[in-house]
Amino acid sequence: MAKQDAPRIAVLGAGPIGLEAALYARNLGLTVAIYERGRIAEFMQRWGHVRLFTPFGMNSTFLGRAAVAPTNPRHELPSDADCISGREHVAAYLDPLAKSPALKDCLRAETLVVAVGRRGYLKDDLPGDACRGHQPFRLLLRDSKGRERSEDADVVLDCTGVYGQHRWCGDGGSPAVGEQGVENQIAYGLEDVLGGRRELYAGKAILVLGGGYSAATTVCNLAALAEQNTATWVIWLARAAGTQPIKRIPNDPLRDRDRLAVKANSLATRGDGNVEFHAQSVLETIELLNPDKGFRVTARSGGKSRTWDVDRVIANVGYSPDTKVYQELQVHECYASLGPMNLASALSKHAGADCLAVPAQGANALKNPEPNFFILGCKSYGRNSNFLLRTGFEQVRDAFTLITGKVGLDLYKKR
Repeated sequence: MAKQDAPRIAVLGAGPIGLEAALYARNLGLTVAIYERGRIAEFMQRWGHVRLFTPFGMNSTFLGRAAVAPTNPRHELPSDADCISGREHVAAYLDPLAKSPALKDCLRAETLVVAVGRRGYLKDDLPGDACRGHQPFRLLLRDSKGRERSEDADVVLDCTGVYGQHRWCGDGGSPAVGEQGVENQIAYGLEDVLGGRRELYAGKAILVLGGGYSAATTVCNLAALAEQNTATWVIWLARAAGTQPIKRIPNDPLRDRDRLAVKANSLATRGDGNVEFHAQSVLETIELLNPDKGFRVTARSGGKSRTWDVDRVIANVGYSPDTKVYQELQVHECYASLGPMNLASALSKHAGADCLAVPAQGANALKNPEPNFFILGCKSYGRNSNFLLRTGFEQVRDAFTLITGKVGLDLYKKR
């Protein structure tokens, strides 16, 4: 970005990557505003009962720890090797970071970014032309009382994540018959079945949909619940073929993730823990019997139609980006991917939280046809769930090399 005046930075979302991006901007002396519709790290708090696969050293930075220290000198951060829960990460690191002197005046809490546009231009004006960058972005904002206002920014960093928009359960990724009508009665997130939501699931028949680590987490926790309440029964449906729903990564450097895969596969193949698993299954219809009698679901399983009556439905079928906020901008959605093998390489090179060990994708991977608009964090990966916070920190660094025009800029280098 070639401007003599310091650019005004707008960060959308006060999650781990949004806060880090704002902190990086503040360390460069830039003006920044963070817009957050809910709580600090809202999505992480929603699944906060789950323990992270990656250790704290990979989920924090030198800049963040240095910013937190003056807030409370007695505050103890987790050790670099600790794998803590999402809630613990928020309490120990993200919440103090948001309240730190560096960021507390930047935060615009309970503020929804309704839309982002370019002043003077529609989406189809000057396709791919850098001249669009001569005009500021216009942000339409709405507070918790429904009042709207607009603000301008020179650079926008969309760090809003994907957890707020679930995918659908039907064939081809479209809704199953009846699904939209009962959407509010289906749990699409990671339910705390052993904690705050325990009474809702104990002694019930539960349908779990999904073939990833979220579904594996849910099934393993429900199996643990069934050990204490034997009336609990789990029907697990996954799209993939084979008797083992979770594909293990050879020599997986994240041990907790591998343990989860082994346990979930054991439940699926041996029928332990009151779990029955059905591969090659796609939900076709779902019907709410009445508020007290649960659901009747029909699925195509192994080429045959099967019907079950269940009390609860948990659909861990993944998430997708909400693109409505920038629908009037020229945004290219071709998401990068860090596969498991590259992940293993990244972890093997991890040398402490003061340096980044994730393989570089390069700053150019973040560029959009829309000048000075960047998608950072897991939203940049679209539907790909292989995102690491460490990758997001690298994206922050690369984005600011583009924003400042300083190719060698790296605030994460060891000091």
